[in-house]
Amino acid sequence: MNNKLKNSLLILTMLMAGFSVNTLHARTIKIATLSPEGTFWMKQMRAGAKEIKERTNGRVKFKFYPGGVMGNDENILRKIRIGQLHGGAITIGNLSGSTPETTIYGLPFLFSSLEDADEIREKSDAVLSKKIEDNGFVNFGFAQGGFTYMMSSEPVHSFDDLRHRKSWVPENSDVGLAVYRYIGITPVSLPVSDVLTGLQTGLIDTVITSPIGALALQWHTHFKYVVDLPLNYLTATMVIDKKVFNKLSESDQEIVREVMTGVYKKIDEQNRVDNIAAREALINKGVKFIKLSDAQKAEWFKAGDFVISEMIKKYKYNKDIYKLVTIHKSDAPKLN
Repeated sequence: MNNKLKNSLLILTMLMAGFSVNTLHARTIKIATLSPEGTFWMKQMRAGAKEIKERTNGRVKFKFYPGGVMGNDENILRKIRIGQLHGGAITIGNLSGSTPETTIYGLPFLFSSLEDADEIREKSDAVLSKKIEDNGFVNFGFAQGGFTYMMSSEPVHSFDDLRHRKSWVPENSDVGLAVYRYIGITPVSLPVSDVLTGLQTGLIDTVITSPIGALALQWHTHFKYVVDLPLNYLTATMVIDKKVFNKLSESDQEIVREVMTGVYKKIDEQNRVDNIAAREALINKGVKFIKLSDAQKAEWFKAGDFVISEMIKKYKYNKDIYKLVTIHKSDAPKLN
């Protein structure tokens, strides 16, 4: 073999080796979410994805499917299981199939205020995050969606008023279904993507959502009243199938964790501010917040205790995590 050929082969081998090193862990991570394009959530996730692409020299890219084009959270998780997607930005309670404790944050009347939630989460977030990862999903912390409220086209002061409304409940929402079962109502179950159409056609006229959710999803134009009682606390996260994530190099994994953890911290902080502003925006748009009497509140709190007891029976929560999250709620139903 002449020297020229040897040199050519050597150069080719070196180029192939370099190509192999640079592309061995290259991956485009497909993430779906219900969050609409243009929202703060999507802007921040896209900014994080851009930083990750730059810092990994293109080895790690993200492709997002926003606005529910891949279906609801349950559909997203199913598509992750079959490999069509690699992850999703979802409400954490939808991870109950692998980690039942993710439903605890969404229990009725668990937190008395945003400050109360902040204090609890300082300790419980890390514990819950590790539990999720132990069960197969890498995550990057949690972002609050704020408290939910009952919103309707006609005023609701009591459960009797509610029985005359056409209430929506998210598909497979154990907490929501338990609430309406306690009250004696059969709600209309729809995916989030169909709620606006349901409101427009009159199929439903009452929903439970957060102020920021009502505005972002354009539901607010169909409400005139809000029951001024925070019902439960929404929390979301972005998860990636651990098997997919582990195919990245260790250095790239560290970059993704660092960047996306920062993204979700920023979203969490901003959503706290935005939900307070969203409440004021609803008031400015003429939506009336209905104050309940102590007796009416007691009726709701009793329903909340029933729901928590039902969730305890179904999910058999880890005692340490349940105690950690409910430590400020002295009247919370106890685990057996």
